[in-house]
Amino acid sequence: MNISVIGCGRWGSFLAWYADRLQHQVVLYGRESSQKMKTLYECRSNGLVTLEGSVVLTSDLGAAVKHAEILVLSIGAQSLRALMQQLSVLDLNDKAIVLCMKGIEALTGKRLTQIVEEYTPKTTTVSIWVGPGHVQDFTAGIPNCMVIDSRSQEAKEMLVKAFSSELIRFYYGSDLIGNEVGAAAKNVIGIAAGMLDGKNKTALKGALMARGTREVARLIKAMGGNEITAYGLSHLGDYQATVFSQYSHNRRFGEAFVRGEPYEELAEGVATTTALLRLCDLYGVEMPICNAVDAVVNRGEDPDQVLLDLFMRSLKKEF
Repeated sequence: MNISVIGCGRWGSFLAWYADRLQHQVVLYGRESSQKMKTLYECRSNGLVTLEGSVVLTSDLGAAVKHAEILVLSIGAQSLRALMQQLSVLDLNDKAIVLCMKGIEALTGKRLTQIVEEYTPKTTTVSIWVGPGHVQDFTAGIPNCMVIDSRSQEAKEMLVKAFSSELIRFYYGSDLIGNEVGAAAKNVIGIAAGMLDGKNKTALKGALMARGTREVARLIKAMGGNEITAYGLSHLGDYQATVFSQYSHNRRFGEAFVRGEPYEELAEGVATTTALLRLCDLYGVEMPICNAVDAVVNRGEDPDQVLLDLFMRSLKKEF
């Protein structure tokens, strides 16, 4: 199939590499001003993947869209609306858009599929591809399981068929709200895990995972999703890659932040924290872990005291 990947970061570049391995006709788009794209133009490698000559590199957004039957979006979540404004003037009819990104719009609390649907015709299907996995593991041949979800059953079946391999086994999602919110929220849990690492409180990660999943499940239910989704691949199933992995940007950000060290990579969980607290107010849900991350990262409160207050709260029943 003709597949265009929009976004030339580590995940977007991997997706182009992966689709090419599956014998699809692949175009990878990146902005001319992007240093990552300039590097790919120069040597076709970003240090994680090396792209074969069969992958077409372009900085022409119109050409990338025209090529695509499947349009894969892999950019920072807070930049999605601006991208969709650019895409909305192009012909998106009958295309399958796949969001390979995790987040919630901080200013509005909107899920990413909601943003995309504001700018696309009714003939365009919108799906998400979420779940655990790091580029470094996949390129080393270590397989994993992921989820594709959509309001279109036809789109789900087509995408699972197009992208399944021995490297990635897909499950069909059945709760778009839950899978989107769960996938985004796990990055906030990742920041909290990094804070525990940075403060030598790693032993509390068990409590973090148990309580984190529970509070995310409450939000999913309040939003109209199925709370059990929080215990699936999009959220709890992604904890190993987020809460423990050396490759997790959100965990590493949280660790560096409480140690007062710089961290230059994008940590989606920062903006997602703001978005989730907006949703908490809207739906009347309490999310203590999310509030704790916000207190440290956005309000400048002392991480030692915040973590102490979080895990040594007043006595209450577990469930």
